[in-house]
Amino acid sequence: MPTVSRDYYADLGLQRDATADDVKRAFRRLARESHPDSNPGDPGADARFRRIAEAYEVLSDPARRASYDRGDVLDFGDLFAGMGGGLDDLIRSVFGDGGFFGQGARQPRRGRDVLALADVDLEIAAFGGESEVRFRSAVTCQVCSGQGTAPGTSAVTCPTCGGAGSVRIARRGLLGTMMTVAPCSTCSGEGTMVSSPCSHCRGVGAHDSDRTVRVEIPAGVPSGTRLRLTGHGEAAGRRGSPGDLHVEVKVRPHEQFERAGDDLVYQLRVGIAEAALGTKVEVPLLEGGAEPLEIPAGTQPGTIFRIPGLGTAHLSRRGRGDLLVNANVVVPTSLSAEQEEALRNFAAAAGEQPRKRRRRR
Repeated sequence: MPTVSRDYYADLGLQRDATADDVKRAFRRLARESHPDSNPGDPGADARFRRIAEAYEVLSDPARRASYDRGDVLDFGDLFAGMGGGLDDLIRSVFGDGGFFGQGARQPRRGRDVLALADVDLEIAAFGGESEVRFRSAVTCQVCSGQGTAPGTSAVTCPTCGGAGSVRIARRGLLGTMMTVAPCSTCSGEGTMVSSPCSHCRGVGAHDSDRTVRVEIPAGVPSGTRLRLTGHGEAAGRRGSPGDLHVEVKVRPHEQFERAGDDLVYQLRVGIAEAALGTKVEVPLLEGGAEPLEIPAGTQPGTIFRIPGLGTAHLSRRGRGDLLVNANVVVPTSLSAEQEEALRNFAAAAGEQPRKRRRRR
């Protein structure tokens, strides 16, 4: 009996304190990479696979692993003999009946996911509401109810796979005979075949159509958010389930308000005299109506007044953001003779030296 000289932990890319789950995960990953079916034409694939299979057989068995860790002599002559099918049974014990590349039982197809765009007003994004989205995707054929068969006919069992949708393929190599499972090429993994296809969908069970879906927009949703509607995507046709609809929310610009997170920003025009002497204004609200705001005397340009709780709703919690009022002090670009006279009197009293009055022609 040969003495073990290889490092089986290194073969699987593991440390010596690896758990049993670590061993199994490493083998699953490396087995797919090194299996001969994944490396057609590579003469060294069999040997590489045999190497990691031996490592797994030793390290996955507590008794063998303990002996290996102690440096005991191991007999590899019957390493896989405990399994009636040898390596084939080893593969099934780790990957299931489907092996590496297939499924033991036919799995239903799934339609593709669809992305649609919802353009919404700021009011809808801030407080919630419905939006209508339009898109084009495959829908279930109403003529054949998605079966793909002509009226009065039905699908027949595939003669190649007997309805399983998959076939076992035996491959002989240095390791002996190994079985892999692959989709049936005759029925493309369906398990059934349509001999008399529906004339409307040509046997697919689905066809493209324009669609309209009403989507509930949650309050406080930011622009760019994607909402997922399970089962509202593309129909898969025969023996399939629909995909999902992903709706990307795009918030339209607003004439009066800008959004800053959950806060709203309003640009307030304030005259020079109002800023200097103070005033009281009515600030419009996104939901309608107005909120009174005191502008104190001596307000400087760019001063921001915060009104709590009048912004957009919070997406994941109660309450609302704030309304930020930015005081934009407006400097007049033209003055009447009376306004200019008053302003020059103010400048003289303040000790300012504005440009002299231009002579009028």
